[in-house]
Amino acid sequence: MTSLDQHDSDLEIRTYTPQPGPGSEFVQEFTRTQRRLYLYILAQVGRPTDAEEILQETNLVVWRKADRFTPGTSFFAWSSRIATYEVLKHRERRGREKLRFHPEFVDAVAKDAAEASEHWEERRRALSVCLGKLRPRDRELVERRYAPGENGKSVAEDLNRPINAVYQSLGRIRRTLLECVNRQLAASASQ
Repeated sequence: MTSLDQHDSDLEIRTYTPQPGPGSEFVQEFTRTQRRLYLYILAQVGRPTDAEEILQETNLVVWRKADRFTPGTSFFAWSSRIATYEVLKHRERRGREKLRFHPEFVDAVAKDAAEASEHWEERRRALSVCLGKLRPRDRELVERRYAPGENGKSVAEDLNRPINAVYQSLGRIRRTLLECVNRQLAASASQ
């Protein structure tokens, strides 16, 4: 027997046993609320880097406390309460800064941020529906224009179209989208 054979026979064969964790519904809600939760935190701290840090801390707590979430209730309301505590902890850690806010003010800002984030989430959903209703050519133009690093001039060059024509098309598409979003929001408000 070679030393390699001896080494192989000494290895213990282990099977992977998945650890129990949050169910798929929890994971979907967790994923779905990330952007909204980030905006909620950002409204309270003002600095994107602080908001990202606090979101990560919030996510750790949310994940640890997954078994305490009651399915069928508002995941955002539950996780935003955790986020509020994380914001307060963040402020305590930065307590040596000159500017401090009274807890009542922080609560008022948190409440306003929660209401605003719901508003913007509704608009985002309506915009998603409206983008789906665009003609394929118009949707492609919007996607190209708002792709990272793109602008009207680069899109016009790629399409070999005059820049003014691209801007006019984008203006028309934006107006169409705005009207559609407003109709979607009005329809959902009347239900």
